[in-house]
Amino acid sequence: MILRTAAAAGAVAAAGAFAWGSLVERRRFTLRRVTVPVLPAGADPIRVLHLSDLHMAPWQKAKQEWVRSLASLKPDLVVDTGDNLGHERGIEGIREAYAPFAGVPGVFVWGSNDYYGPQPKNPLRYFRGASTEPRNPRRLDLEALSRYLRDDLGWTDLDNTAAGLVLRGLPIDFFGVDDPHRQFDRLDEVSAAMDELDEAREEPAALRIGVTHAPYRRILDSFTRRGAEVIFAGHTHGGQVCVPFFGALVTNCDLPRRQVKGLSRWRSGSRASWLHVSAGLGTSIYAPVRFACPPEATLVTLTAP
Repeated sequence: MILRTAAAAGAVAAAGAFAWGSLVERRRFTLRRVTVPVLPAGADPIRVLHLSDLHMAPWQKAKQEWVRSLASLKPDLVVDTGDNLGHERGIEGIREAYAPFAGVPGVFVWGSNDYYGPQPKNPLRYFRGASTEPRNPRRLDLEALSRYLRDDLGWTDLDNTAAGLVLRGLPIDFFGVDDPHRQFDRLDEVSAAMDELDEAREEPAALRIGVTHAPYRRILDSFTRRGAEVIFAGHTHGGQVCVPFFGALVTNCDLPRRQVKGLSRWRSGSRASWLHVSAGLGTSIYAPVRFACPPEATLVTLTAP
C-alpha cells in the first residue's frame, strides 16, 4: 500500500513537472542583463543583444512578438549564435521576429539546426554524451536565411572568418566558426582571416570578440589564445531540463556543467576570456519542454573597467 501510494505520488509529481515545463515555462521568456568590463578607459558602453537557439516554427507567434519587443532596448549590436530554424518554414517566423532589427549592426554564425530540420530523439541519449549526426537529415533553406540576415538586416556572417566593425567609435574585431557540433569549424581559415585583418589595420582593434554556436573546449581555447576578450556561444539550452539547486544535467558538448549558461571566465594557458553562453529561446518541436531553465535572451553591456 505504501509503495503504491509513493508510486502514485511520484507519477503525479512527474506529470505536474512536465505540464509546467511544456505549457508554462517554455513560454516564460526572460531577459537577463550582465555587464562585462572589457572596453578601454573612457569608452562609452556598448549594448549587445545576444540571441540564440530560437528553433523557430512559423506558428510560434508569442516568441516572435517577444523577440520583436527587444528592439526597444536599442542595442548597438546583435549577436546571433545560431540554431535559428526549427521547422522547414521557420524562416517565416524569423522574418517576423527580426524585422525591427533591420539596420542595427549584427553578426551571426550557424548551428546545426540552420542546416537540418529537427528529428525525434531519445532524450536519455544525451546522458551518453553530445548528440550524434542525424540519420537522413532534412535540409533546411539555409540560403534563404543567409540572404535575409545579410541582405535584409545587414548583419555580418562570421562562419569560419573574421570581420571588423566600428561601434560607438571603437574598432572591434570579430571572428567566428561554423557549427563545431557537426565539425564544420575551420580554425585554420579563421586564423588566416584574422591575420588579414591585422595586416590591413594601422592600429590594433580596441577589442576582440569570438562567436560560436557550440562552446566546445577546442574552440574556446583557440579563441582565447587568439586574444578574444569576450566569447559568445549558445547550443546548450542551459541544460533545458535542470534540477533545482543542482543545475543542468547535460551540456550536449564538452563544456563543464557549471558553465552551461550565463557569464563565466574561460582560461587557456596564461590567457583568459569572458564567456557568455545563452540558454536560448527555443526547443526542438519534438521536445517542447523546459524545466528550471526558462527561455532567455541577454543584454550584455560592455563597459570600461
